[in-house]
Amino acid sequence: MLAPAAAQEPIQTQNEAALGGRNFPQGTLRGRFLVVNSPEIQLDGTPERLAPGVRIRSAQNMLVMPANLTGQNLLVNYRRDAAGQVNEVWILTPDEAQAKRASADKPLLNFWPFVADTGPRDDGKTPFDQLPRYGQ
Repeated sequence: MLAPAAAQEPIQTQNEAALGGRNFPQGTLRGRFLVVNSPEIQLDGTPERLAPGVRIRSAQNMLVMPANLTGQNLLVNYRRDAAGQVNEVWILTPDEAQAKRASADKPLLNFWPFVADTGPRDDGKTPFDQLPRYGQ
């Protein structure tokens, strides 16, 4: 017997269609998006980079080239690839912008499920002799 194809498996979404919008994949983030000079962008004022082959969808769900958006400050939902670069962007309609994003407060690498939000973190200033040793 054959296993079902991956395309047949249901995709988990956060339903923003209830407010008249599209369904976005689980794990998408929301931010202010500005194309400075493709592939250089700003997300919430922080310099970022678009991944090669990025897909940007307009409010009408049509593909848009990054160069066409240069200088426009837009509210978007976005996802990152494994390298941390932005690889999917959806420009929001006013109805979609009203919906709250469940994943807006997740860490930068939101695709990694084992990132802890609590606990001690090394600030990079710990002296070498005070770092934990293997097996501790």
